[in-house]
Amino acid sequence: MPEAFYARIEDTLAALRREGTFKTMRFLEGPLAGHADVEGVGRVLVMCSNDYLGFAAHPDLVAAGEAALRDYGAGAASVRFICGTTTLHRTLETKTAAFLGKEACLSYTSCWSANNAAIPALLAAGDAVVSDELNHASLIDGIRATGKDVRRLVYKHADLADLARCLKETADAGTRLIVTDGVFSMEGDIAPLPGIAELARKHDAAVLVDDSHATGVLGATGRGTEEHFGMQGAADIVTGTYGKALGGAGGGFVAARRSVVDLLAQRSRPSLFSNALPPVLTAVATAAVDRLAAHPEGVRSLREKARYLRSALKAAGLRPLEGDTAIVPLIVGDTAKAISLSAGMLRRGLFAIGFGYPVVPEGTARIRLQVSDAHTYEDLDSAVRTVVETMEEGA
Repeated sequence: MPEAFYARIEDTLAALRREGTFKTMRFLEGPLAGHADVEGVGRVLVMCSNDYLGFAAHPDLVAAGEAALRDYGAGAASVRFICGTTTLHRTLETKTAAFLGKEACLSYTSCWSANNAAIPALLAAGDAVVSDELNHASLIDGIRATGKDVRRLVYKHADLADLARCLKETADAGTRLIVTDGVFSMEGDIAPLPGIAELARKHDAAVLVDDSHATGVLGATGRGTEEHFGMQGAADIVTGTYGKALGGAGGGFVAARRSVVDLLAQRSRPSLFSNALPPVLTAVATAAVDRLAAHPEGVRSLREKARYLRSALKAAGLRPLEGDTAIVPLIVGDTAKAISLSAGMLRRGLFAIGFGYPVVPEGTARIRLQVSDAHTYEDLDSAVRTVVETMEEGA
């Protein structure tokens, strides 16, 4: 037995505990909603969830999952091209593509898989990929999975001048792919898509936008970053998830031209070597897309509540990062402090998470508050009071 190997792991864990940066998992004792029961804590106000529209426990989604479980069984039990594809997958992909205004869509078990599928499959030797420095880890890992002959450049966050520099530096590349989050999950800000699209046209580059935190949140009807800016078609490829605003059951997707989707079905490794999205999750995701399409008023309500929370935090003397999304971060600086404040809030009945290095850069640790349409305005007022009390007392 390699004892030195295990000793190194134990030393690493001990250091995390000593520094106050060890992350503790909390166990829910029931469904996730605006409020939830946390083991050992009790009933709490949940402001750390991606369930932006309050779909996670919605009866329509639960019923769709129950029916699929009964009619199609527990799992796909195969990859897509063997026998893992059901008619439920076709329905979900057709509806997702139509909702987003794209020709076609391919589903995956997560958006992590979708990003790790699309980027390496679409780029070949002599190509280049240009990435925002604050992109999600799944995009970064997708870029890392490209071939060694693909050039990889990073531009300063949302800096169009620096993006232009990267595009000029790769003028001799075959295909250039600009990769960006639509909504940046730790900042709560929105990618400058109009400027990105203009540069893409000028330099004959393609654009991939990960709309995981934008689908169901941005735009008048929740169709994401393109709709937010009134720029349908600005992104050549949109990736996203069914695991956030669309109910959280799981699954991800790539939506693009038919030829792109067809190539991914032929070449992307997560599609070729990993089981398909289980039928039950496929049915739940379809019900979520249907509900969002039929009830865009939830998107407007969510936006109003997010604005209310930002204003209330400012009125209480706090300085949340500016933004137009449901992600409202409060910078506290030190990672251990962020984790300690989070624990203090939980003791007071508010479930909000402290994020620090390596999730965000050193010195920029934060408490991330996430608004759901399941929250009432009274909930938001309560959250502000708890945040202020916890910060005043130091934990």
